[in-house]
Amino acid sequence: MPFAHTTFSAFLTHRKQFIRIEDTELYKRARVQLHWKGILLRDEVEGALVKTKEQQVARQGELLVAEIDAKVGGVGIVPPELDGAIVSSHYFLFEIDESKCLHRWLNWFIRSGGLDDQFSARGSTNYAAIRPHHILNCEMPLPQLDEQRRIVARIEELAAKLEIAHALRRETADAAQKLVGAEIERLFATPSAGWNNGHLGDYVSDACYGTSEKTIDDPSGTPILRMGNIQNGRLVTRDLKYLHITPKEYPKLVLQKGDILVNRTNSAELVGKSAVFDLDAEFGFASYIIRLRLDTSRALPQFVASYINSPAGRAYMFNERKQMTGQANVNLQKLRALPISLPSLSEQARLLAHLGDLESRVDGLKRLQSETGAELDALMPSILSKAFRGELL
Repeated sequence: MPFAHTTFSAFLTHRKQFIRIEDTELYKRARVQLHWKGILLRDEVEGALVKTKEQQVARQGELLVAEIDAKVGGVGIVPPELDGAIVSSHYFLFEIDESKCLHRWLNWFIRSGGLDDQFSARGSTNYAAIRPHHILNCEMPLPQLDEQRRIVARIEELAAKLEIAHALRRETADAAQKLVGAEIERLFATPSAGWNNGHLGDYVSDACYGTSEKTIDDPSGTPILRMGNIQNGRLVTRDLKYLHITPKEYPKLVLQKGDILVNRTNSAELVGKSAVFDLDAEFGFASYIIRLRLDTSRALPQFVASYINSPAGRAYMFNERKQMTGQANVNLQKLRALPISLPSLSEQARLLAHLGDLESRVDGLKRLQSETGAELDALMPSILSKAFRGELL
């Protein structure tokens, strides 16, 4: 049976009380997440850094509403770890009468999006659209306390099981992501007879840095690949910039299929990431990228790039990087010196096909994991919908 609806004014009291911030004291500041996702710690600062010296103090279990962002889900219950956190006058605080409404019940109602439709009618803009009386006039299903406790306990039991399922899915996805890299590392770590030991530079016929010319948004120029266009060993062609390449620079900067692009400047974890250029259109490349052109009679670009991106290749880049302020750099000399063992061209092709098959299976597993994740994401809204309709057993 559906529950009777009750206005928030039946169990909420607006509390407006300010304190004076002391410069030498340390204060936690709370932040309301959007889309009904609750309250987080914004930061912890000395009072001297708080510009507005009159602040409100939030208490555990109170309802906190962001005046400006309430209509986009800036509403939540103050968690225990933020008891005593400060918030500005652009927030509203409400005490909850727990003899009528459990704060955990109200929290799950908020997280279900139950306030979405009620707030959307409060004008066409977010700013100043929500006032305390708007909150007090909201409604929600409110059964007796014993029923609130039973349903909240059931919601939390199911939420815990869903989180375990999400964690297992993430672990499986992480393991799948590492599988190809582990197989590449195994192949190179235990080479068969006939593999030739050497360095990457032994197989490079031409190499150079990209252009440092300022790129533009005008698509009549040549699209220029930058470090952000190398993602997980592949090229992505979003957020492109352009350049009118001069005839003199054309042979150097215009890429050929099979060129390996290596990101020479990035964070320590990402420096050295690479991809093989395999696009049909004409592209150039920017200065944070090194272009390697291999002697393809001795080395297949995809096979070499797979090693550069493997855990062993990544470890070499990390160890050989030159750390600068906020970023790391690997130069062409270090890149040429990368130790690598390669088999015959036919064996490279065979192993590349094996890795491609493995990668296809991993991609299929990741797609399945993504679909499973979407199904799990859809379960919680369904659970909450049933809960507040009185249908959750």
